[in-house]
Amino acid sequence: MTDTAPASTGTTAHGEPDQHRKAPFWALTLGSIGIVYGDIGTSPLYAFREALTAASVDGLARSEIIGIVSLMFWSLTIIVTLKYVVFLLRTDNNGEGGTLSLMALAQKAYGRRTTTIFVLGIAGASLFAGEAIITPAISVLSALEGLSLVTDAFDPYILPMAIIILGVLFSVQRHGTGRVSAAFGPICVVWFLTIGGLGAMHILDDPKILYALSPTFAVGFLFDHGLAGLLVLGSVFLTVTGCEALYADMGHFGRKPITAAWMWFVFPALTLNYFGQGALVLARPEAAGNPFFLLAPEELLVPLVILATMATVIASQAVITGAFSLTQQAVQLGLLPRMEIRRTSETAAGQIYMPVVNTMLFVGVISLVIGFGSSSALSHAYGIAVTGTMVVSSLLAYVIVRRVWGVSRPWTIAIIAPILLIELTFLSANLLKLFQGAYVPLLLGIGMMLIMWTWRRGNQIVQEKTRRDSMKLEDLLDMLRKSPPVRVPGTAVFLSNDVEVAPPALFHNLKHNKVLHEKLIMLTVFTASYPRVAEEQRAKVEKIDDDVTRVILNFGYMETPNVPRALARLKKQGLKFDIMTTSFFLGRKVIVPDRRSGMPRWQDKLFIALNRNATNATDFFQIPTGRVVELGAQVTV
Repeated sequence: MTDTAPASTGTTAHGEPDQHRKAPFWALTLGSIGIVYGDIGTSPLYAFREALTAASVDGLARSEIIGIVSLMFWSLTIIVTLKYVVFLLRTDNNGEGGTLSLMALAQKAYGRRTTTIFVLGIAGASLFAGEAIITPAISVLSALEGLSLVTDAFDPYILPMAIIILGVLFSVQRHGTGRVSAAFGPICVVWFLTIGGLGAMHILDDPKILYALSPTFAVGFLFDHGLAGLLVLGSVFLTVTGCEALYADMGHFGRKPITAAWMWFVFPALTLNYFGQGALVLARPEAAGNPFFLLAPEELLVPLVILATMATVIASQAVITGAFSLTQQAVQLGLLPRMEIRRTSETAAGQIYMPVVNTMLFVGVISLVIGFGSSSALSHAYGIAVTGTMVVSSLLAYVIVRRVWGVSRPWTIAIIAPILLIELTFLSANLLKLFQGAYVPLLLGIGMMLIMWTWRRGNQIVQEKTRRDSMKLEDLLDMLRKSPPVRVPGTAVFLSNDVEVAPPALFHNLKHNKVLHEKLIMLTVFTASYPRVAEEQRAKVEKIDDDVTRVILNFGYMETPNVPRALARLKKQGLKFDIMTTSFFLGRKVIVPDRRSGMPRWQDKLFIALNRNATNATDFFQIPTGRVVELGAQVTV
């Protein structure tokens, strides 16, 4: 069995509608408020504060405060509302969103795998990994830092408290998030009502903050400040961090509930809060140090810190869940080695737990908390991962609009270019923070890209060598008819990634055991370019001989393959399958380096290390270990 099954060529049907779509509209809307908007909803904790800090090098003028609020309002309007809610939510891959879904849709539009689209896809996915590590760290720290306003005595305990909260958060992941998630929506509703209400209370502190509704103040701020304005823009971008989750979680809630939650609840609450913070600073310039928490009366400060901490934990949970989902997609699409995936719910397909990913995220998050020490320091590292992902999604969206929607080139450019120009400006602004911490997500992203590229390229080399050294299945069967081996009772399933080539495990079984079972099943597992595959399109059964059957199983890239269950459901197609009389033969490849492989030496070693640590195919395909026979072979790469 090869390490990763190739993606299908699109012969499978569109996936089934997600089970969440059956829930009532308002239940989905409530759920989306908790899961989708947790990250962007906690941005008011630090976004305006950091923008003011960046602009206050030579003091803060009233026009600058209004200009910053205007930049924030129009960033939310253009990037989140227009790009994601109005436009990008319509470019779905059979109901699913996210960078890898866009990549699969773009590749399908071209009818082939293009290097440019592939690189863009893995770049977006890799940068999201950097965001997934930074979000929990900056969110929890920013919430707890509100305790400093209660008393300075809390200062030494903020960092340990953040580590404890994050440690508990990551430790409970293995138990599943179903019960906790049920409370996410209501808690976030209280959070958005609170921040919206606090903001509304302070707008009258200085009603001139409403001038920020005019885009002229945003544009004027940038023109008046030049390079300094670009630095401020990097902090303003913190306003829209987390909006990628809006698109990535579309399959869980659907476009309409996510749109309704943003338009009628989340966007108004965020707008009121930012305008309230702006009015507060206009009236009391000394509040610029922590304008969010100073919105609250002193007696409500501690309850607000507690509520903010709960909201940031929810934001962290959402990004952790997103990392699990994205990694599962990458594994299914052949971009990463097989990893252990545990189902934490018998009814909710999206609830999974990946121990390796959870551990890596935890180590990364705690390292950032200790290394940077404050949310202000971490804010310099935050924006570049998000802006990079946004630029990637816009470039892939161009392909979708042009190729899938059939829009003319001039109109496609007219739609995408303005948004892309704004995002590139944000990216340039964040690159100015490169040596202040922005290098962290950049290095993480580059590392992830190298891993994905190496895994994909290494598997291609292995498959090419295996195919070159193998025999066609039809030729082998002809040989067996002329010189039949000893047959034994039962059924043997031989797994292979190539439907035309005889499985290597079949060769080794004949070579060493010199017997064959009475019934043979040649099984190939494909990963479709769709999120889920309809059950009636799950399998294709082809009778090759009286005792030889070829079976092709198709799974979507958001599904976890269960081979025995899929085979057991093929009785209607004439396949007699009894797990107790069936043996699964898997080929285990031992990879050794070869200078002529086509990859540099370091990349050979990286691929071998990834292959060695990949989850066993037996566990990945959920095959009972007692029914498996593994036969090894050495392959150079």
